[in-house]
Amino acid sequence: MVDRSLDLLLCDARQGEPVLRPFKLIIDGNEAPTVGLALIQAGIAVGPDDPVLARKGSFGVFGKRKEWDSPIYAGDRLELYSPLLIDPKTVRRKKANQNQDAKFQAAAAKRKARRL
Repeated sequence: MVDRSLDLLLCDARQGEPVLRPFKLIIDGNEAPTVGLALIQAGIAVGPDDPVLARKGSFGVFGKRKEWDSPIYAGDRLELYSPLLIDPKTVRRKKANQNQDAKFQAAAAKRKARRL
């Protein structure tokens, strides 16, 4: 069997500033190149249930979240993401509630002004 190799970029943004480094993925003759295989060969994970990458959305390719068995191609940038510090849903909900509070306060002020 002939071994093939793919040239990838590995971007590790889990701690501090993102670090971009070239990485060569070695593939056996009949093996399909996947994101999981690249993570194993890079020494980042030992398998799909690795606690380092257990969190959903902890890795992707070119900014798009990928699954463990997603295909990877030559020239792709494999990215490792840090956990979110703030939940976007919570922020949006809080902002929407602030807007609602402002509407209620404006309506109450109008009612109060009519009474005077």
